[in-house]
Amino acid sequence: MTSPRLGLGLILLATVLTVAVGALGPSAVTLTLGPRRTLLPPYYLPAGTITTPNEWVVSGVLFGAVVIGGLGLTIAMRALRDGWHPRVWRVFTFGVGLNLATLMVPPMTSADVLMYAAYGRLQKLGIDPYDITPATVFRSQYDPVLRWTERPWQDTPSVYGPIMTWVQLQANNLGGENMHDITFWLQVFAFVPFLVTSAVVVWLSHGDELLKGRGALLTIANPLLVWAITAGAHNEGWALMFAMLGLMLMRRTSVGAGVLIGLGGACKLSIGLYGLAMAWGYRRQPRKLVGLLVGTGLSMGLLYGLFAPDALFAALRNTSYVSVGSWAQPFYTLLTYFMSVPTATSVLTVFSLAGTVLVAAMLSRVLPWHPVAGTPHGVAPDRDPITIAVRTALLLSVGWLTTSLYTLSWYDLIAWAPLALVGATRLDWLFTWRGVLLSLSYIPGRGLDYGESLNAFASRIRDTFSPGMQLFVLGSIAWWWHRDHLRRVAEREGPAPTPRARVIAALGRVRSVRDRALRARH
Repeated sequence: MTSPRLGLGLILLATVLTVAVGALGPSAVTLTLGPRRTLLPPYYLPAGTITTPNEWVVSGVLFGAVVIGGLGLTIAMRALRDGWHPRVWRVFTFGVGLNLATLMVPPMTSADVLMYAAYGRLQKLGIDPYDITPATVFRSQYDPVLRWTERPWQDTPSVYGPIMTWVQLQANNLGGENMHDITFWLQVFAFVPFLVTSAVVVWLSHGDELLKGRGALLTIANPLLVWAITAGAHNEGWALMFAMLGLMLMRRTSVGAGVLIGLGGACKLSIGLYGLAMAWGYRRQPRKLVGLLVGTGLSMGLLYGLFAPDALFAALRNTSYVSVGSWAQPFYTLLTYFMSVPTATSVLTVFSLAGTVLVAAMLSRVLPWHPVAGTPHGVAPDRDPITIAVRTALLLSVGWLTTSLYTLSWYDLIAWAPLALVGATRLDWLFTWRGVLLSLSYIPGRGLDYGESLNAFASRIRDTFSPGMQLFVLGSIAWWWHRDHLRRVAEREGPAPTPRARVIAALGRVRSVRDRALRARH
């Protein structure tokens, strides 16, 4: 059996390396948060203790940490398939420890968290973050928080839903006028919903010890998510937390489930994929389907319609971007030689939407049906609303993530949660190494000026290796579907004839042709 200790040891090593880089303080990969005036985390060496770490050293350590984490996760998942039955509380506690350790040092590689702080700061100043950008303010006056923001999003209005905007304001209320303290609260607010989401995944696995261990490993103890969510302080967990809580309520109250998925949509619109999945789960129960729609309409209607009408239009701005490291990036570069940027984006968007539907359709044929905990005795998995919703959420999420023009490693959280619940599939290792390459694409990922050699190395990962991996994932899903299709055809047609039977059949056809020819002569 593959050693689970080796897998968990590598995951631990990846976190230790990450924390070590963060503890060194501001560098090419670790954010500069300004002065520290309290004893709150994040902690790092005082200024002047050491010289600023070399950009190649800190970037190289993080490159290694991400790859080591991917290897550790692969080995641990293989151990589960080989029969390892971990105690779920141990794996879960292990994962919580990894996240808390990461929470103690500054965020790395992505300056998104500084923009969260900036949008909250604008609200505290009485400014609408959907209308006025941080740069508009700090270019005209000094501000102790906004001055620490970084390119490239300083001139971009907020694209976040009303709940996330409220969270950003609360972090500013707690952190005052100190970017260091505001960032700490944003790190906490990124971790807590991730923790709740992971707990819900484990709860939905109760009754199956192997699946519970898998749920803990693929969520809270997943080194790729520890890196993407906690080390980067990204807020993806909020939308998914509400969606997973909504899934829990599907058997009890459809209206309550709808309210929760609506709250998720008020964090990030892409979680609407889970709403579609829940609606599909209720398709044979019209009353509950109506309840789901009513609940969703109530929460989203109030939050977007009454409190933040600008947020809906702001969120739609994200649809026009093409991210580096995605499958579309090399095609986008090629198309812009022959057509305008808007036209190239429109062409790729058509392929992206068609691809989402196609990938989801292929996965619907090959993904297994694994009953979610609580499925009534005697009810087939494909008749249980929650099981249907979880499986559909997975195939829709994977379809969107693998074909979207704008895809980032922290977006994958919405796929890992349902993936943990359907049991082992080829998507396990495909999403592991997709996540590794996407993570490497943003090391270093800040809008700073780097040395020529590091910039060239990072660019090759972004424009060649990561897009290549994304295309490989798409090809692997297509091949998986093709092989399954051939198997289904073979099952319908019966077992293939043996070579001897084929020879006898061929001789019979020859004799038949000869006999017809002889009869024609006479």
